[in-house]
Amino acid sequence: MFDVKIYDLGTCDESEYTRVVCVCRYQGKFLFSYNKKREGWEIPGGHIEEGEYWLDAAKREMHEETGATKMNITPVCEYKISTYGVLCYCDILELESLPEEFEMSKIMFSDTLPEHLTFPESSQVFFDTVKEKMGF
Repeated sequence: MFDVKIYDLGTCDESEYTRVVCVCRYQGKFLFSYNKKREGWEIPGGHIEEGEYWLDAAKREMHEETGATKMNITPVCEYKISTYGVLCYCDILELESLPEEFEMSKIMFSDTLPEHLTFPESSQVFFDTVKEKMGF
């Protein structure tokens, strides 16, 4: 279990971000990715690589984990598990096939969080926070 703390944007310097997580929607449905190694559904996101800006990392992760090719990404808040990250909302405008070379094997669309989440506690916090702050 991860203890997730939510903070307003601007709590830390963006250079402290190590991860980005994006609660996504496509055509009015939330999108989740299935991690083939961890065998569970996940909210897309991942590590920010050395020298990478968080928004570029978010776009890269969204393509790798959802197949998104066109999207609007809005930062919602900062969070901290062991290090700081940025939690975003991603409105996916265009999707293509999920890239096979990465860790996700399929995507699903839903109005709610799916069962069999890899990280149920943190996913619930991220999902609820984005829904509340974005007015869903």
